[in-house]
Amino acid sequence: MPRSLLRSWSLHRGDLDGFLALSLNNLITLLLAVGLCRSVLGYSDMLLFSTIIPASGVSLLLGNFAYARSARRLSRQESRQDCTALPYGINTVTLLAYIFLVMLPVKLGALSAGLSEAEAVEASWKAGTMACLGSGCIEVSGALVAQQLRRWLPRASLLSTLAGIALGYISLGFLLRSYAYPVVGLPTLAIICLGYFGRVRWPLPTGLMAVLLGIGLGWISGLMPQDPIAWERGLGLVALHLPVLQLSALWDARMDLFPWLGVIIPMGLFNVVGSLQNLESAEAAGDRYPTGNSLLINGLGTVVAAAFGSCFPTTIYIGHPGFKAMGARAGYSSLNGVVMAAICLLGGLGVLALLVPIEAGMAILLFIGLSMTAQAFQSTPRKHAPAVALGMLPGLAGWGAMLLKAGLRTGDVGTVDAPFGEALIGELAGSDIWAKGLFALEQGQIITAMLLAAWLVYLIEGRFRAAATCSGIAAALSWFGILHGWTFSTGDTVVQLGWGAGAPWALAYGLVTLTTVAARPFHDQSAKT
Repeated sequence: MPRSLLRSWSLHRGDLDGFLALSLNNLITLLLAVGLCRSVLGYSDMLLFSTIIPASGVSLLLGNFAYARSARRLSRQESRQDCTALPYGINTVTLLAYIFLVMLPVKLGALSAGLSEAEAVEASWKAGTMACLGSGCIEVSGALVAQQLRRWLPRASLLSTLAGIALGYISLGFLLRSYAYPVVGLPTLAIICLGYFGRVRWPLPTGLMAVLLGIGLGWISGLMPQDPIAWERGLGLVALHLPVLQLSALWDARMDLFPWLGVIIPMGLFNVVGSLQNLESAEAAGDRYPTGNSLLINGLGTVVAAAFGSCFPTTIYIGHPGFKAMGARAGYSSLNGVVMAAICLLGGLGVLALLVPIEAGMAILLFIGLSMTAQAFQSTPRKHAPAVALGMLPGLAGWGAMLLKAGLRTGDVGTVDAPFGEALIGELAGSDIWAKGLFALEQGQIITAMLLAAWLVYLIEGRFRAAATCSGIAAALSWFGILHGWTFSTGDTVVQLGWGAGAPWALAYGLVTLTTVAARPFHDQSAKT
């Protein structure tokens, strides 16, 4: 093999840290998928570890290698060695949406129709694979128009949306878990902050130091399970599980696509817009990747996952600046693809869940969340800071809605005997918790954040027509329920699409649009912002 090719695939010091952060993120998502499929859907270990997880492993391998190759190509084109590959993995938000809004309703419907448990599980899995395929097709199609969207949207609108998600779902979420298990969470957080922010050079890479310390503290503190039955079950899953094309299952489920387009289309668009934001984030950090090609890789990765039987789309992860700050290049992505594929194909998830506490690596993900939030302010003009702050709020609201509903379900609200309903809204309002607004912001939160931030950026710039266009788009999307359209299910709030589904918000955005247009003649162009 030529020496130059060997050098191009070599690992650098930062690649190990990047690999630990990305693989841990992938691992957490896969463990979440396994746990929910077992507990909520009743899937067997055979279906999970012989079909779904190996299919996910194939998509992770191909996508990570493709993004690593893109990073090496960019390095050659720009004659520099510090290009960081786009982070890639399973989309956690879509995973949750498909489990609770597609796969679970299909299973419950099949059971109510008199099908056996096994038949209901099979119908649920097939519907999930078809939803995954639909999402992949939307992502592939989005590659054709994404560059035009990216040119129109200001950077503050793209980065602030990511910052809101990073603060809520990553930073706050893992910070709470760190304080729930402080003996493991806080010392590892100190290692990460000292290494990345305090510029302390540990004997080992900072991420590895944190994970090793976390594993040791996890075992010493008794955090890890000691149940021999759990170990026997985990070890029994270790075997070679080669993926098999599931084209017949997709064909059988082809008619299941249409009833769930109300979930699939918004989630597919969510992935496209999220990928745009992550590409903007990467460019702000110094790595400018082609939009169409990057989205095409993402979409094809999801299509491959569905073809082999996975129900879970893949995506470009947020956090590129964090990986770049670690010194990761292309090698971390290739290494992640190989290792995650091996874990998925060899049934290693069951054992890893017993060996490595998630708390051991949470500090790395917390660092990535902080880096994303800081970048939203650092990489945009100072005068756009209010727009960045505004764009962060819908993501935080979405995270808050998730916490609120989980708390209510824990208190036995959201069951058949005590379903979610309008009375709940009034009771919460009496405690100054405006759940109606929270649930409205939760639906379409990523698009809402983007449009609100763009609207304010254009106002700051004195571009009132562009601002009115943003609020006008929000009005149109709200009318059809894509933004803010929601309704109660038994134990959740779900998107409600249809003509006039979000009429109150559409009317409000319409008034905002008229006000924005009417304000243009009164604009003081001499005033400083």
